[in-house]
Amino acid sequence: MHQIQPEQIQALRAHIKQTWPKLTRSQEHLLDLAQDAKLEHDQSDCWYIYISPRENCQTVHQSLRQSLSDEDLKKVKILTLPIEADLIREHGILYLPGSYVVPGGRFNEMYGWDSYFIVLGLLQDDELELAKSQVDQLLYEVQHYGTVLNANRTYMLSRSQPPILTQMVAAVFDRTQDEAWLAEALPLMEQFYYYWVVPPHLNSGTGLSRYFALGNGPAPEVLFSERDEAGKSHYDRVREYYQRFEVPDYDLSLFYDAEQDELTDLFYKGDRSMRESGFDISNRFGPFSVDIVHYAPVCLNSLLYQVERDLERFNDYFGHREIAQQWRDRADLRQAQINHLLWDESCGLYLDYHFASACRREYPFATTFYPLWLGIATADQAQRIVENLEQFEAPGGLLTSTQVTGNQWDAPFGWAPLTLIAVQGLYRYGYRNEGDRIAEKFLNMVVKEFEKTGAIVEKYDVERCSSQVSDEICFGYSSNEVGFGWTNGVLLELLHAHSMFNDMV
Repeated sequence: MHQIQPEQIQALRAHIKQTWPKLTRSQEHLLDLAQDAKLEHDQSDCWYIYISPRENCQTVHQSLRQSLSDEDLKKVKILTLPIEADLIREHGILYLPGSYVVPGGRFNEMYGWDSYFIVLGLLQDDELELAKSQVDQLLYEVQHYGTVLNANRTYMLSRSQPPILTQMVAAVFDRTQDEAWLAEALPLMEQFYYYWVVPPHLNSGTGLSRYFALGNGPAPEVLFSERDEAGKSHYDRVREYYQRFEVPDYDLSLFYDAEQDELTDLFYKGDRSMRESGFDISNRFGPFSVDIVHYAPVCLNSLLYQVERDLERFNDYFGHREIAQQWRDRADLRQAQINHLLWDESCGLYLDYHFASACRREYPFATTFYPLWLGIATADQAQRIVENLEQFEAPGGLLTSTQVTGNQWDAPFGWAPLTLIAVQGLYRYGYRNEGDRIAEKFLNMVVKEFEKTGAIVEKYDVERCSSQVSDEICFGYSSNEVGFGWTNGVLLELLHAHSMFNDMV
C-alpha cells in the first residue's frame, strides 16, 4: 500500500476547510437554497419557501424578505406551511432559522443522518459555532416539523432518517459544556425518540422498530431526477425488472400488479421507507429493498439503543436518577433483543430480522458493524465479525454488501459513514490493526482520487479504488455528487483517530 505523505494530508485538509463555506446555507443564500434540481421547474415560475405554522410567520416573513433583493423577491413565494401536508400544491424548501451545511451537488438541503458526520468534521475543524448551529436546526425540525426530516423539503415531511440526533447533541455538548442548551434540547430529543418507538415504526411483537415512512405514492423527487438517458424513471426501470426476473426474496404480488403492470401502494410505501433508512438503494431487503417495512433492521435498532443510553446519560447529568435508570432499562432490554433476534451464530454476523417468518435475512451488509460501534456486541460476537471481515474488505476499504446488484448501496461500492462506523467499532473492541488497515485503505483511495480529480465525492468503487461509478449503477440516481459533506467529516475523523496521520498537520 502506498504511504500517504504529509503534504498530501495537508492538501486534503486545506481543501475540506475551504469547502465548508461553500456547503453552508443560511438566509443569505435563500434564493439558491430554494432552488431544487431534483424537481421539474419552469424557470418562469417562483420557487417556494415554507414557514412553520408554529412560527411567528409575519416576523419570519419580514426577515426573509429583507434577505432578498427586489429582483430575487420576484423569483420566490414565501408561504405558511399548511397544517396538513396533503394540502401542499407546490413543493419547496422548509425554513430553518440558522446556518447549516448541505452535502453538496444535487443535495442542496440539510439531511438528517448526513448531519452527524458533517458535525464530526466541523468539530474536528474547530468550526464549533457552525456545528452547534447544524444541531440546532435539527432540533428546530423536531419542534416545528415533528421529527428530524429526511431533508428540509416539503416532499420529505413524511419521512425521517436514521436517529443519530442524540449523538450529535452529545458531541457538541462535550465541547461546549452548555448546560442550558442541553436542558432545552432534552425534551426535543425525547420527542424524536418516540417517533420511532410507537406504531407504525414499532413492531409490538418484538419490541424492535422498523423504517416506515408516513407518505404514500411515488416519491416526487424520484419521478423527475432519477431518470436514465432514455428518459425512464427509476420506477420504470423497476417495473421492467419485475417483468423480466423472478423474485424469490418476497411475495412479488404485494409490490407489483403483473396484470396491470403497475407498482402497488405497498411498493411505494416500501420505497419511501427505504429512503427513510438512508440506504437508497440496495437489495438488502430484497430487490430495491421495498420489503424493508417487514423487517427489524440492525442499524435502526442499534441506533435506538444508543439514543436510550444517551438519554440515560443526559438525565443522570441533571440528577434525574430514576428517569436515567428507566432509560438504562430500555437500553438493556433492546440490547438483549438485538443479540437474541438479530445475531446469527451460524453466519457470525448481525442480520436483519423478518417479523412474519421470524427469520433473519442472510444478506451480509456492513451494518453488522453497528453493534460493535455502539458497544452492543459481546467480545465473542465481535471476534466472529472480525473473522468475517474478509467478506467486506476490499482494496479501497469496506464493501457495503457482498452482492453486486446495480444498486449504489451494494458491492462494489463503499461509503464513508459505514467505513467510520466499522473502524470505530473495531477500535472499540481492541482490533486496532484491523481498524487501522481499513482506515488506511480508504484514505489512500480518497487521496489518490482527490489528486486525480480535485474533488471529494459521495461514494467510491472500493474494488477499483475509483470515484468513477456512474456506469455501474443501474437503479436510482447514478451520479457521484461532489462536496461532499459526510465524506469530509469522516476523513477528518479517521485522520484524527489514526496515530500515523494525526501528526500530519
